[in-house]
Amino acid sequence: MQFDQDLQSIQEMRNAVKRAKEAQQKYLSYSQQQVDEIVERVAKAAYSKSLELAKMAVEETGMGIVEHKKIKNEVGSMAVYESIKDEKTVGIVNEDRVKKVTEIAYPYGVVAGIIPTTNPTSTAIFKALISLKTRNAIVVSPHPRAVRCTVEALKICEQAAIEAGAPEGLIGWISKPSMAATSELMKHRDVNVILATGGGGLVRAAYSSGKPAYGVGPGNVPCYIERTANVSKAVSMIVDSKSFDNGTICATEQALVVDKNIKEMVIRELKNNGSYILDESEKAKLEKLISPEPGKLNPAIVGQSAVRIAEMAGFTVPAETRILVAEETNVGKNVPLSIEKLSPIFGFYTADSYEEAKEYCIKLLNLGGRGHSLALHTNDEKVANEFALEMPVSRLMVNTLSSIGAVGATTGLLPSLTLGCGSFGGNITSDNVTARHLINIKRMAYGIKEVSIPKPSVSVTNLTQETSKPQSVDDIVKKILNKVPSKNEIDEKQVAEMVNQVIKKYQMN
Repeated sequence: MQFDQDLQSIQEMRNAVKRAKEAQQKYLSYSQQQVDEIVERVAKAAYSKSLELAKMAVEETGMGIVEHKKIKNEVGSMAVYESIKDEKTVGIVNEDRVKKVTEIAYPYGVVAGIIPTTNPTSTAIFKALISLKTRNAIVVSPHPRAVRCTVEALKICEQAAIEAGAPEGLIGWISKPSMAATSELMKHRDVNVILATGGGGLVRAAYSSGKPAYGVGPGNVPCYIERTANVSKAVSMIVDSKSFDNGTICATEQALVVDKNIKEMVIRELKNNGSYILDESEKAKLEKLISPEPGKLNPAIVGQSAVRIAEMAGFTVPAETRILVAEETNVGKNVPLSIEKLSPIFGFYTADSYEEAKEYCIKLLNLGGRGHSLALHTNDEKVANEFALEMPVSRLMVNTLSSIGAVGATTGLLPSLTLGCGSFGGNITSDNVTARHLINIKRMAYGIKEVSIPKPSVSVTNLTQETSKPQSVDDIVKKILNKVPSKNEIDEKQVAEMVNQVIKKYQMN
């Protein structure tokens, strides 16, 4: 009997979540030392298979460059491990003896990990590591075009974890992913947090699932070469960055903004570094290939080489070409060179002034990269500070490769394959997501301040007591008589009559 693939996928997901929850309950009892040993063993196992996994990823997805994917796998495994190995994630993680506050870590539970086709193995390894470090379990939904390599990466992690003493089921996956199963995974009652790396629609689905979610936005990264920059060095780094894994990292530079007085120098250095400058005819052909529909990126060009893209567009470039560059003046959804391209293609904008350069950068970010990243090459610290203050981004890479600088390879930023875009990009965090984002902190606080709570005044107390319930005429008369000295003789009936007259007069008013 043939079962529906969506139903099979959903059932596989449910089974994986069930095993993950059971395993995570056991994992809760593990000490920091046990957890750290498991994480180290997993990181080393994944690192040792970096090249093998890179080859699988390129073969299966048809995207990127093996040698570059190997580096990403190494960053996702050992670089991430080195950044989290000394963090306390179990039990008491901090004590403030002065304020008498003790902080205690506890995990979310089961993590739903959504993996993109552009970085299928490195992201899987990274998410498994930060989940294990924080005593969470993880169930992964691979991209349908990268199932085999993603699952293989997870199997390597799982085997190493079990050999190090982890309970079975702590790392799970869907081997036959579908949109239905992924959607249900994010809404599953036993899933406690979502790590979503992928397209905008998927990230929005994660945020609307009703679960805590870390999602990321698109990275339409402007790269401004300011007039004080070391042009030769800057362009060399930019071309290396843009051609890294054929532009598949979301933090890769997407458009060049160049001061007009260094334009010719930049073009010369681009050519010296393997870039091809398109003429108007070639530009028109490339635009049709990049975006057959306004605002929509053609997925066929993602992660392809410059030579292959030119061939697809219908023109020929030298075999050693690394980057395709075309001059542009406009920014908008109907301007293909201004959108995020995830491939070795640059739109080239010439700025007549510093203010116009900033304007171009903001327009490009507003088109689709708000909150993500910006690259800047300058030797003017004032310019760098101004950009840091004014640009709506979560990270600004200065004089380095944006693609791998943003993920922590060439900068002091935390190594991560999930880059938050903050409120600029509609994300919950602007951080490079890492282990600390997968733990909660409960706090035990002793009293350290004496506070005197004032008591209500006597008059207020008496007033409250006297007006708390209706009083009869007899009650009022008795109170009056109690307050009159005993030597004074007063006719009780006369007093009652006086009270009645007062009450009648009050009611008439």
